[in-house]
Amino acid sequence: MNTSRLASRPLSRSYRAFAQPILPRFVRCQSTQSSYENILVEDSQKPGVALIRLNRPKALNALSSALFVELNDALKNCEEDPEVGAIVLTGSDKAFAAGADIKEMASLSFADAYTNNFIASWSYMSSIRTPVIAAVSGHALGGGCELAMMCDILYATKTANFGQPEIKLGTIPGAGGSQRLTKAIGKSKAMELILTGNNYSGEQAERDGLVAKAVEGGNKEVVDLALTTAAKIASYSRVAVTAAKEVVNKSQDLGIREGVEYERRIFHSLFGSQDQKIGMKAFTEKQKPKWSHS
Repeated sequence: MNTSRLASRPLSRSYRAFAQPILPRFVRCQSTQSSYENILVEDSQKPGVALIRLNRPKALNALSSALFVELNDALKNCEEDPEVGAIVLTGSDKAFAAGADIKEMASLSFADAYTNNFIASWSYMSSIRTPVIAAVSGHALGGGCELAMMCDILYATKTANFGQPEIKLGTIPGAGGSQRLTKAIGKSKAMELILTGNNYSGEQAERDGLVAKAVEGGNKEVVDLALTTAAKIASYSRVAVTAAKEVVNKSQDLGIREGVEYERRIFHSLFGSQDQKIGMKAFTEKQKPKWSHS
């Protein structure tokens, strides 16, 4: 991305779109590096892949409203960049995110939290259409665990530390933890973890089905795995990838019969895309498809 064209663009709470740039080999999808204080948008060195890193090292990447303003802005920019086919979200060796910033919320009243719909903006990532892969090492607790579960694919180190310890603070998960964890690992296991506040490792999370794959090593190794998968996803038709993400997500809301019918309708709709023609023609001619993303 030609970032010089964005140098004068201030960070915006409204996440306004920016002009389409000339397409490069690699992408950064940021407004300006200096505008972000709580995240980094790094060069992934993978075609079509954006890499976003949570960056509050002194607070172990504790999640705050200010962080989510920046994260949502970067995600919005990535989604609107036609060169971006997948996003990787990570933290550091010590922490993906060690929880929410308790100092920010400790003094809130019910009226404050309820009327301002506190933390509703934290779920923005779950609504974007570009696939997001979490690469977790270190702590992913409370809101950090919830943020990881909002991603479409979750990779972790075997020693990563997951948990929903909100019960120890006299509260409960508020950013989807009780819902996503239950759907991922079942009611009994989720109930045990949420009611006890116990932590569990990346290795256990893989066994239970929360994590797609747990790897040896630290942040570098899990990010490398996520980038490899993201690059593969980004190499496919954007139209088909968007549709595939949509139907899988819909399976969480619909019964099997309704879900299959919904899937079939989306399948039928892809016959109106250029990429379906390109992909099937390339297959029959034993050629590599050159996607139009239309």
